[in-house]
Amino acid sequence: MNDALPSVTILIPARPDEPEVRAAEAARRFDYPADRLEILLARGRQPSVQRNTGLRQARGEIVYFLDDDSLAPPENLRRIAAAFRDPNVVMLGGPNLCPPDAPPLERVFALVLSTWLAFGPSRARYTPVGKRRDASEKELILCNLAARRQPVLELGGFDEKLYPNEENALMDQLQQRGGRLVYDPEFVVHRRPRRTLGAFARMLRTYGRGRAEQFRVNPTLGSALNFVPPVFCLYLLLLPLLLLAPGWLAGLGLAPLACYAVAVLAQAVVLVPLGGVLRSLAAAPLVVLAHVMYGLGFWRGLFTTLKPPSADNPVPVTLERVAH
Repeated sequence: MNDALPSVTILIPARPDEPEVRAAEAARRFDYPADRLEILLARGRQPSVQRNTGLRQARGEIVYFLDDDSLAPPENLRRIAAAFRDPNVVMLGGPNLCPPDAPPLERVFALVLSTWLAFGPSRARYTPVGKRRDASEKELILCNLAARRQPVLELGGFDEKLYPNEENALMDQLQQRGGRLVYDPEFVVHRRPRRTLGAFARMLRTYGRGRAEQFRVNPTLGSALNFVPPVFCLYLLLLPLLLLAPGWLAGLGLAPLACYAVAVLAQAVVLVPLGGVLRSLAAAPLVVLAHVMYGLGFWRGLFTTLKPPSADNPVPVTLERVAH
């Protein structure tokens, strides 16, 4: 009976000095035959390199990528086995959800991440959206992602020049080869958002930089929507000059900002049933912050130097197999 199930490697990048990896502890409780399961920690300081090192040594037909703080429920491997019965499926992903007992500020961050106005189709990474379906790279996220190992290896694994967004470039390549990406809203992990406002802002800026770098490496039409935040930042920069224009031209310059304010307010109203009045009001300015920080990061990512971290100095990675 077990032979009908694919072998699975759980691959978790962790820091060298991280004594307890919560994702590994949760993985030990998976409902799956022990002889078909491997839990692999890749310790190092560059996740793309760590994952590629683990991929080359993994024994599983399917590799389930988790971040070190991704807490997956016991049934997730059964969902993986069911999805990969279709030989055309190369990746399966689902949302990473904020735990219900997270502090209030983190729950506000999670609310922002789940909004259409802030994240568009990528909100599916942070909240269950729709039904199980074919998806694009915009809906899947690496902290909760299962992949067929061989096609990923054939493409050379993750592009080590990219962090983040290394998984997005890889997904584009897999789809171009005819592989199916599947989104399952019930295939979830629990993971806390950033702890502070500063950390949240830095995360947003990093996301923007990563998307711009991905576009430089692998430009696709799917990235067109990601140019909106950097254009919005450029508009804000030019707004003082627009206001100096005579008469109706100044009013015309303010029109986009007025429409944007209405959209942010409408988004806050839509959030009330999900987050309550206070949390929804707190989320509104953070939607603006998301656009600004993402846009600034995107501009930066258009001009960064892209070089694998191991090009000059190899990044040491230590692999540990966890007993289960």
